[in-house]
Amino acid sequence: MSPPNDVRVPPAGPREWAGLAVLTLPVLLISIDMTILGFAVPRLSEDLDPGAGQLLWIVDVYSFVLAALLVTLGALGDRIGRRRLLVLGAAGFGIASVLAAFAPSAEVMIAARALLGLAGGTLMPSTLSLIRSMFPDATQRAFAVAVWSSALAAGSALGPVLGGVLLEFFWWGSLFLVNVPVIVLILVLAPLLVPESKAVAPGRLDPVSVLLSAAAMLPAVYGIKKIAEHGPGPLPLALIAVGLVCGVLFVRRQTSREDPMLDMGLFRHPTFSVGVALNLITLFVMVAALFFLTQYLQIVLDVPPIRAGLVLLPGMLLTVAASFVAVRAAARSGLTAVLGTGLLLMAGGFVLLALLPVASGVVLAASGFALVCFGMGLIQTLSNDAVLSAAPEDRAGAASAVSETGYELGAALGIAVLGSVLTASYRAGLAEDVPGVPGDALSTARDTLGGVVDAASALPDGAASALLDAARTAFVDAVRTTSTTAAVLLLAAALATVLALRARRPEPSAGAPDPVTPVPSPAEEPSGR
Repeated sequence: MSPPNDVRVPPAGPREWAGLAVLTLPVLLISIDMTILGFAVPRLSEDLDPGAGQLLWIVDVYSFVLAALLVTLGALGDRIGRRRLLVLGAAGFGIASVLAAFAPSAEVMIAARALLGLAGGTLMPSTLSLIRSMFPDATQRAFAVAVWSSALAAGSALGPVLGGVLLEFFWWGSLFLVNVPVIVLILVLAPLLVPESKAVAPGRLDPVSVLLSAAAMLPAVYGIKKIAEHGPGPLPLALIAVGLVCGVLFVRRQTSREDPMLDMGLFRHPTFSVGVALNLITLFVMVAALFFLTQYLQIVLDVPPIRAGLVLLPGMLLTVAASFVAVRAAARSGLTAVLGTGLLLMAGGFVLLALLPVASGVVLAASGFALVCFGMGLIQTLSNDAVLSAAPEDRAGAASAVSETGYELGAALGIAVLGSVLTASYRAGLAEDVPGVPGDALSTARDTLGGVVDAASALPDGAASALLDAARTAFVDAVRTTSTTAAVLLLAAALATVLALRARRPEPSAGAPDPVTPVPSPAEEPSGR
């Protein structure tokens, strides 16, 4: 919770600011891991030979597992210590990274990515909740969250460039081994510079709530994924129903307990609810954009990996800049105006991406992606600070985990839903026979765009050229359909955000102590400290 305006809190000192630098390292890990994998998709398709479903699982099982366990792990950090959980999770993340680097098959890679999700679930809520306890002053906390968000963006920017460099000189497993040096730094520096933090009177972790939380997330997300891939069917609809029932039971249990794992009253705070929802929608569209842009640049335009990473770099750097612009802009223009502007900028970027051509589209791809990134940078700093400020410190871990659940679930669903829209549109574009191309080669080409190169390499020159041209045209048409869908979703989100925040009290002017969270939360009561 934010302290009353007439109560002074001690400012953060040198150790806290040094500790903030350490807390950016896990954020860098997560964001690099999220964006670097996109560049490995073509190489993975060649070496591990995954099917279309396996390829989607390799990309998104990390986020599914992480999203299912975030609330539980965030609440666990409140109880056993957030720094302790961070260190344990970092060690597990390093072990899982080595396993993924040397995975011999698609099945092992999926398992390794799931283990990365389990370990990664300890990192993001731990860092954000530690910031909450290290920076009680609202102004310093807003700046610290901007640094945290900029590290998230910097990692996303570094991911494509680093991925391109590593793929230029090494095999795709190096994309996972790059995590190990960062893990070593965390394990050495966190105990020295980051103060331990946990709830004063946390209560026991409720096993039933833990099970209900996971049972609500996993079946529902899996069902949505299967519907996105194959259309409605009895099994996915049943799984979604099971998830919804477990979700209702989870909510009822939290509202009936004196010491809930998750304070459901936080969702009555408009900025908290909007912050969580915007984390979901922005990552939903961003990860989908990275998924198709890396393939568009490398396979459609035949841009080498390192140059493809440089094409996306300006956009990612703009996300870093926007993280620091956002706090000052919100103090001047208000939270609602900045969030709405960010969503409109993202929608405009996808409109540009919907115009991508089959050839010579590098500048347009870079421009559209830059707009998407700048808009996302404006949104995420404000949404994360709103979530932190709404929660009492004893619940900071669980509240941060809810925010990150939206973040990671959005990333997973972006691949599952928009990635499946892309795949379905691509396959529809290759539905007709290509002259001179046998049926088995065309079937391989329809599976994934990465499979087109392998299929074409076994054909005569004329047939190979015809297959590549048809596949590239089909993929660009699919990118246009997916980008248009994302733009419409973002416009709808902008309207919903304005309507949701309209009923709040007037936002404070510039210089107010807590410019991005002006409305006190119902949960903001003394936490016993």
